[in-house]
Amino acid sequence: QVQLVESEGGLVQAGDSLRLSCTVSGGTSYAMGWARQAPGKEREFVAAIGWTPGTEVYADSVSGRFTISRDTRKNMLYLQMTDLKPQDTAVYYCLAGVRPSVYVGSYDNWGQGTQVTVSS
Repeated sequence: QVQLVESEGGLVQAGDSLRLSCTVSGGTSYAMGWARQAPGKEREFVAAIGWTPGTEVYADSVSGRFTISRDTRKNMLYLQMTDLKPQDTAVYYCLAGVRPSVYVGSYDNWGQGTQVTVSS
């Protein structure tokens, strides 16, 4: 079974940038993505990518600010976050699944999550 481990998040200020990474072991998945969960809210889709560039999908709330990428040779997934806002504060999860999808329930494997806090 695919295992996913996110890098440590952090505490940043509004307008800062932060890059999350996800180490994949135990296999490969065609589709990978990121979701997040803010306090008191449901988990929401952030971004997803297929096996090759050009297959990226983003939530409207992060489009233009976040960039998802993957290194298939190293089996790594990344999320470059720029112009961070306090509303981006959440636990971020790495996802693996069959196809890129905006539906978080379609992903079979999840990481343990990493906290990102954006102060105003």
